[in-house]
Parts: sequence; structure tokens; C-alpha cells
Amino acid sequence: MQLLKKLKQYSGPQGPVVLVIMDGFGIGKYEQGDIVRTVYTPTLDWLTQNALFTQLKAHGTAVGMPSDTDMGNSEIGHNAIGCGRVFDQGASLVNKSIASGDLFKGPVWQELIENVIDHNSRLHFIGLLSDGNVHSHIDHLEALLAHAKSAGVPKAAVHILLDGRDVPPTSALEYVDRLEAFLAALNQDNTIDFAIASGGGRMQITMDRYQADWQMVARGWNTHIHGQGRQFPSARQAIEELRAENPEVIDQDLPPFVIAPNGQPRGPIAEGDSVILFNFRGDRAIELSMAFEKEQFDHFPRGPKLNVTYAGMMQYDGDALIPEKYLVDPPGIDRTVGEYLVKAGVKQMAISETQKFGHVTYFFNGNRSGKFDEALEDYVEIPSDKVPFEERPWMKAAEITDRVIDAVFNEPYQFIRLNYANGDMVGHTGVIQAVEIAVQTVDLCLARLLKAVKKAEGILIVTADHGNSDDMFIRDKKTGQLVIDPDSGKPKQKTSHSINPVPIFIYDPSGQAPMVISKQKDLGIANIAATCLNLLGFETPADYTPSIIEFR
Repeated sequence: MQLLKKLKQYSGPQGPVVLVIMDGFGIGKYEQGDIVRTVYTPTLDWLTQNALFTQLKAHGTAVGMPSDTDMGNSEIGHNAIGCGRVFDQGASLVNKSIASGDLFKGPVWQELIENVIDHNSRLHFIGLLSDGNVHSHIDHLEALLAHAKSAGVPKAAVHILLDGRDVPPTSALEYVDRLEAFLAALNQDNTIDFAIASGGGRMQITMDRYQADWQMVARGWNTHIHGQGRQFPSARQAIEELRAENPEVIDQDLPPFVIAPNGQPRGPIAEGDSVILFNFRGDRAIELSMAFEKEQFDHFPRGPKLNVTYAGMMQYDGDALIPEKYLVDPPGIDRTVGEYLVKAGVKQMAISETQKFGHVTYFFNGNRSGKFDEALEDYVEIPSDKVPFEERPWMKAAEITDRVIDAVFNEPYQFIRLNYANGDMVGHTGVIQAVEIAVQTVDLCLARLLKAVKKAEGILIVTADHGNSDDMFIRDKKTGQLVIDPDSGKPKQKTSHSINPVPIFIYDPSGQAPMVISKQKDLGIANIAATCLNLLGFETPADYTPSIIEFR
């Protein structure tokens, strides 16, 4: 790895370069539903007039997704921001591996199949059932099921996690009906038994992240593994009855259910079975993987390690080697901003609350756990509240801001990166009043940071990893017209990310950096890495995407 070279025309600011990532803040196409645009945000308005400003792509091929119809997300967004290049990401890698057949020729797939054939046992699939393409894709599940049948697997159970977050909030039955039809076609010759066995909303069971709430995983464990919980004859009936009992609930919050058409669960996970977690994204897959693989485990009463053959779609943590077995190799990301700066002796701080702490550390560092240098890096996690985000839309933004302002004045950091989770996490709830408060909270915190950075003679960079709060209503894909809820007469709420561009503001209060916005076309968030290095006084590494700024 080559060392960074110093710029000749600029040596960096007196104070720190502070990179603010406003999670879920895009630039909307339509005013109605764009909370970022319509609420009172005097700080963002001031930056638009007084800082360097442009728009960046944060979705599709600009962040390594298969096509420009694919939304970005926080994980690949922080990968792009932190590593300065565009890598094929999970969805693309899995697509290619399935299309080429490499996945099914690999030793892990063969081991999973041989295990169930040798033991006449069951092959289980656990994962998010949607085509959101953020954590998983139903196409991948169907490909795995079809190849399992052709490989001679006699029995398979699918444990579905309902989305309503990366797809419309009450769209679960579309995916359940599609999967049921697919399974019926596989089963029609009566040679196999493939069926849905259990399920529940992704924010209720199984898909916790950053060890924020292990009880989510415990509920999933009891549902999927033990077949314990409320029973229904089918997944459709489970969803319909649970919605009838709570008409306001969206898919991600539906409680767990077990499919038991004759009073017996269809597919508890037993000794000798094989299990595939078909999510490709890592953050919400690590804890379940730990529960399957760790010999010593005390996060909930799991009991002894289950004797099953377990694999993930990908390896979700390359440093901790979680899981040990996986079907598709993750992207190999190296030479990130953090690593380059450590080699240059630059003192750094990364901070967020629990919900996005792994994003400014693990994902920013190219899916790498731990620090590059203990002496030069400080990672600060502010514990998130364990309450629904719409009930605390301010989240921990103020506490993050307090800590950063203290660091600006009292610590020798040259580079500080932080994430405000509000626009994304609250945006996913679909509760408009809460989203308005979330956006205004971030703007208020930015005002405080702006004053501190100005006083310290640093440089402030304000950007986002993807959109969300800028696109809160569902629209017809062809016409762009709002989709109206027939019951309320109001626009249907959208809870997924947008594919809108995101802003970047670069503010040098000292005026010492002789810079302008680059005239390059198609700037994306991968260009932020080189920009940060330039503002710290370093040249852009040879294979990085170019900087957003040019020095006069």
C-alpha cells in the first residue's frame, strides 16, 4: 500500500475536517412528500447559499448495485464513501454467482445438499421475503429452491421475514402469494415437500443489528428453530388475521407466527438439518449466525449449539469469520480512507449512535471489524434508545453533537466522521410528523456543529448516504401521480429508501482552501473519499474516483 502524497497547493485546515453523513437525506423530485424540502431547515438553507454545493448519485451502479433502478442503502453507501471506489455489492455478486452457476458448483452448497440427502433431513431457508434488493431478493430464494429440488432435496422449509421497509409497507401478501405459487409448482409431482414454515416482521424477530436488541433474535429463534408461537394454517391467513387485529400495523412490525395446518408446526429446525440464511447484507445477519455457530453463547437461552450445517449467502463479517460457511464471496475492499490516513499518521474519530455505529466503522472501513491503529483512531458509540423511532424522532443526535463539539475543541483529531441516523430510521416508520421532527433535529444539530467548526477553523462536509425522508409517499411508477389510500383518502406512505440524489455541502469558514466544484459529470458518493483526503492536504490515490473539488 502506497503512502499518501502531500498536495503542493494546500496543506489542510487549522482545525479538523468534519464529515457529517445525514442518513436518509436526499433531494426529492416532488415537493409533496419531500420532508427535507418542506420543513423548516435554516441551516441547510444557509449552507445551500454559502457553501460549495452539488448533487451526488447514491443509488444503482454508482454504488455497485446491478442497475439504476436499485436503491442505495446505508451499508453500500458507507462502503462507497469510505473506500473511494465502486465495488460490485451483494446483490450484484449473488446475481452473477447464480447466473454463472458458480454458487451451485461450490463446496458449501454441495455440503448443505449432501447433508440433507444423507440424513433424509430438511433444508431450511431463512431470510427477508421481498424484492427490495437491500438485504435479499426473492429471485435468489426461488433459484435456491429450484436447484435444491433438482439436486434431490426431499424436504425444505422457508422461514419468511416480512419487509414493508425496502418495499411498500403492506405489500407482504404479494410476495407470500408469489412464493406459495412457486412452491406449489415445485411440489406438483408429489416427490418433494417444500413449504413455508414460519414468519414475522423484520423489526420484530431475527434481524437485529449491532447487538441492540438480542430479544428480537431470541423471538426469531423460538419461532424458526423450535416452532413455538401462535399457529396459523397458512402464511396468508396469518398476515390477514394479524392485520385485522391491528389495522395500523405495517409488515415490518407484524408479530411472529408458525405455520401448523394440522396443529403441528411445518418445519422446526432439527438436528441433522441444513440451514441457509439467504440475506446477502451483513448487519442484520450476524447475530442469527452467531446463535447457530457459537459454542459458547449467552445472549439468550439458546441451549447447546444445534448440530446443523449452517451457511450464509455471504460472509457477513470477514474479520470475525461470521459465518464460517457461505455461498458467495463478499467484495474485497481495501485501502480505505481510514487506512490511508492511519498510514499518514492522522488522528481520527468515528461516532454515531448504536443504529449506525457499524456504518461509520465497519462499513466505512470496507467491511472490516476493529481499528487500523488503536493509537490513532477513536470509535464512539452512543447507545440508542430501545423504543420505536417514531416515539423518539430526535434519537441521539444531540448527544452525538455534544461529543463532536467537545472533540473539535479539546481533542487533536484531524478527521472526524459522524452519522445522524434520524432521517433514515424515522423515515422507515412512515409517520410523517415524526419524520418532520427528525429532519429538523438534524438541522438544529448542524447549526451547532457549524459554529464549532467555524470557531476551530476547520472544514465541514455535509452529505448523505442515500435518500429516504425526501420521498415519503408512494407514486405511480409510470405517471408519478400520488397513490391514494382508499380508506383514509390520503397519500399512501412510503417507508423505503428513495433513488434520489443526495446533497454535498463543503464549507471552509476560513476561506483558505482555494477550491471550486469539479466540472466532472455523474459525481457520486464514492467521490467523497478523495474529497476528504484533498481537504486534509493529500493527493487523491491513483485508483480512487476523483475528488468533487478542484483547487484553483
